[in-house]
Amino acid sequence: MKLYTSMGPNPHMVRMFAAEKGLALETVDVDLMGGENRRAPYTDAVNPAGQTPALVLDDGTVIAEITVICEYLEERHPSPALIGATPEERAETRMWTRRIDLNICEPMTTGFRAAEGRRIFESRMKLVGAEGAAELKAIARDRLLWLDGQLQGREFICGDRFSLADVLLFAFLAFGAQVGQPIPDEAGWVRAWFARVQARPSAAA
Repeated sequence: MKLYTSMGPNPHMVRMFAAEKGLALETVDVDLMGGENRRAPYTDAVNPAGQTPALVLDDGTVIAEITVICEYLEERHPSPALIGATPEERAETRMWTRRIDLNICEPMTTGFRAAEGRRIFESRMKLVGAEGAAELKAIARDRLLWLDGQLQGREFICGDRFSLADVLLFAFLAFGAQVGQPIPDEAGWVRAWFARVQARPSAAA
């Protein structure tokens, strides 16, 4: 297997997930700033959506989309279980992963692209205006505070299980801290949780 990777939270999330699995994937760095991901040969041979990461299997099959890549790695390497060992655990992990992705990760990254990242992305995709960017950042912050209230007393998002949901949230909050969207001071549980996850060796993947 070969992982096409780059800067940014999406590739970080997959690298971290693989590291938690103990998988040493061969990697190919893609120059995101130079737009390598938006033109041939990458769009022809790897991912026509022009996004990273992408996992190329030994038979040439390409798997894209971060949660799908992680699902594939889990099925191929089920231990340690990062999505779940039972139907109930898998359902819980997928529920929190979807909530985090839609309510926090999406508005956070869309807000960044339309504000701090506008110079990079304005020639590559349609962006909301400055007012919309501020509102998206406010939505991400609001939903993070909601998450903080929901998870009081837990070690990880799914209780005592470290899971895909933790990997996803960590990668995006680490990114947010670099682009002017830090964890709110009042989100005490999230801040303590972030420190616990940051101490894991996989966080540096």
